[in-house]
Amino acid sequence: MTSSYFEYHKPKVIQALRYHFISRREIKLMMIMVNVFAMLSAGLYFFKKISPAAFLLSSFLWIMMMLVFWLIMPRLVYRRSAAFKSKYRATINSAGLTLETDHASKSWEWSSFSSWMESPHFFHLYFNPRSFFIVPKEAFEEEAVSQVRGYLNKGIKK
Repeated sequence: MTSSYFEYHKPKVIQALRYHFISRREIKLMMIMVNVFAMLSAGLYFFKKISPAAFLLSSFLWIMMMLVFWLIMPRLVYRRSAAFKSKYRATINSAGLTLETDHASKSWEWSSFSSWMESPHFFHLYFNPRSFFIVPKEAFEEEAVSQVRGYLNKGIKK
């Protein structure tokens, strides 16, 4: 069993939310399509097959997509979620996860989660593709992080 207190730090949460958005299959597909479109339009513009307006449009789409997924969406989610402003105590063991605040407590068995992902500073625990929460790795000692990873590997498919 591993237990620890933690609170969220905005820059790290923003980075974790970026990982979440960029890891989504539909967003990856859209990014690939926009990048292919941008490279194709750059090539066609270089060979004088399209006008500068078409090339500028593809560049604008690429820049807007990056702004939305890298800056706007993570900050919007952070601002709208009160969960990132609380202090928590996490208890993780072979049976599941318990989160506690000063006002409430909630436990989940590992079977409640559909998947998990690890980013540089967090464990992302998914109930479904759109519902998840993050647990900071810095809340645990270095040995405990490996233990938590083991619990997640045994309890949740990746």
